[in-house]
Amino acid sequence: MPAAPDATPMALALDEARAAAARGEVPVGAVLVCDGRVIARAGNRTREFSDPTAHAEMLVIRQATAALGSERLGGCDLYVTLEPCPMCAAAISFARIRRLYFGAADAKGGAVESGVRLYASPTCHHVPEVYGGLSEAEATALLKGFFQERREP
Repeated sequence: MPAAPDATPMALALDEARAAAARGEVPVGAVLVCDGRVIARAGNRTREFSDPTAHAEMLVIRQATAALGSERLGGCDLYVTLEPCPMCAAAISFARIRRLYFGAADAKGGAVESGVRLYASPTCHHVPEVYGGLSEAEATALLKGFFQERREP
């Protein structure tokens, strides 16, 4: 799935997050890029699949490993609209993803710069380069709007 010439991977991840929201899912989107090509893209599908592991990051890792025929994604970069949770942060490490770019920080559920800070643990075998705050305002607004709509009577 090559990206449109003017689309950035984070813009595509935000598109996936908006599509997830339209399905009634928490609006998180992810895109995995290898050698400048989009290999996988997805939004959350936990409700649709009745699967608590169907986070956007997990789905793109599964798609990419299947497409590339390897459980290692060492030359790949992951763009996600929300700071990964502990499950996703661990999967990113196990997949040996080179770089992680994320939008909004997640003070409650994040595990990269918030919470358990998985990559700072001495038991973490692979630590990706991490760049937070990419398109943060848009990612945060999308999440806040989604939850605000659910709280209004």
